[in-house]
Amino acid sequence: MKAIIRLIAISVTLLSSVPGVAQEIQMENLSMKVSPNTNEYSKTILENEIGGIEVTQISITGNAVKKETQDDDYRNIYLFVKGNGKVKANKEVFDIVPETVLVQNAIRNLTIQAEKNDTLHFLKISSKLTEQDKLDLKTFPKENTEKIYFKKFTDCEAYTEPIKSPKTVSRTIFPNKYVPRIAMGTVQASGPDKVDPHEHAMLEQLFLGLAGNDITVRADDAKANLPEYSLLHIPLGSSHGVKVDQGKEMYYIWMDFFLDKKGEEWLKTHNAIKKP
Repeated sequence: MKAIIRLIAISVTLLSSVPGVAQEIQMENLSMKVSPNTNEYSKTILENEIGGIEVTQISITGNAVKKETQDDDYRNIYLFVKGNGKVKANKEVFDIVPETVLVQNAIRNLTIQAEKNDTLHFLKISSKLTEQDKLDLKTFPKENTEKIYFKKFTDCEAYTEPIKSPKTVSRTIFPNKYVPRIAMGTVQASGPDKVDPHEHAMLEQLFLGLAGNDITVRADDAKANLPEYSLLHIPLGSSHGVKVDQGKEMYYIWMDFFLDKKGEEWLKTHNAIKKP
């Protein structure tokens, strides 16, 4: 019986990688309104799409205080996309504005609160650490793993990439070697523009549409429109690309979840733009 199950699993894997076999693009829109009768909204997004990764949309009003606890088996990443607020961790206070990233690292407890009369919308990406991840964490620089990582997207390092045009602005908002096997960045341009078709079988990838984003994503024979405040999963191993038409905006986050640390070699295709 075990041999039959293994054969079926191999067959499914092979079938998904055969050219011409269509893979669906899974996408889910975020809810950007909180009911008047509540001060908090929480929902798992694209559940079970990527092994070991849980994505939760959370929205809170100024009346709510969200307490977050993290144990040694997980690392939490927060992407604040709309609204203003504050995060308190130990004795530090971080002022949240739209389009900032915060990584909990080794900090066990923190609280999140929206500004008065405002609603704070964010994604929490929780990564379950493997035993190898825990070993790798010990090799990372201590300044990368022991303190809160906090950045506004526009303050992050810009880079170029062969698959993008000279007008495209790309930034690495969260580099690798902080949380094992994860890196994130933004892609921004006014149409017409595109990201050329490419493949990366060594990583799973999510796209999050930011404010004003209105792009077409293709993956093999599948096509989907990604509007603002929507999350999309690129089918693993697919040939995929992005197009933005005249009069529209491309502005999204890519999230790379590498299958193993060797896959992070892919990031060497990003050429950092050195500041003058």
